[in-house]
Amino acid sequence: RMLCLKDELFVKVFQHIVHHRLIYLCPSGQSLVGGPPPPVAALVGEDILLPCRLDPAADAVSMIIEWGRPNLKPRFVHVWHEGQDLLVNQNPSYKGRTSLSTDKLKHGDLSLRLSKVKVSDGGTYRCFIPKLSRESTVQLIVGE
Repeated sequence: RMLCLKDELFVKVFQHIVHHRLIYLCPSGQSLVGGPPPPVAALVGEDILLPCRLDPAADAVSMIIEWGRPNLKPRFVHVWHEGQDLLVNQNPSYKGRTSLSTDKLKHGDLSLRLSKVKVSDGGTYRCFIPKLSRESTVQLIVGE
C-alpha cells in the first residue's frame, strides 16, 4: 500500500514540475530569489525544508524575510525581522512548527524548516524580502 501512495505522490510531483516548467518559460518579470525551485514533496508527519536563497549570496540576518501563503488569513507562515523571529501575526496552524537558521541566513540561505507536515500545509509558499523587492515561490505537495 505504501508503495502505491509513494508512486501516486511521485506522479503528482512530476505533473507539477512539467506544468511549472512551462510557466517559467514565460516569466512575469518579477525578480526571483535564485530562480524557481522544484516542488517539495513530503508525507504527513515529516519535517521538510522549503528552499529560498539569495543570488548572489549575501548576509540576510539583518533583513526582513516574510514566508507566507497568499490564500491564508493571516497569510504569514514565518517572519524574520532584523535578527529575530517575529511571530505575532503568524497563522495559528503553523505555531511552533517553523524556523529559520541564523547560520544559514549569514550565507543567504533563507530556507524555511517546517516540522510535522500536515495535509493542510500543501500549497504555494512565498519567500519575500521587502528591502530587495525580491521573491520566490515554492510548491509543497503533501501525500498521506
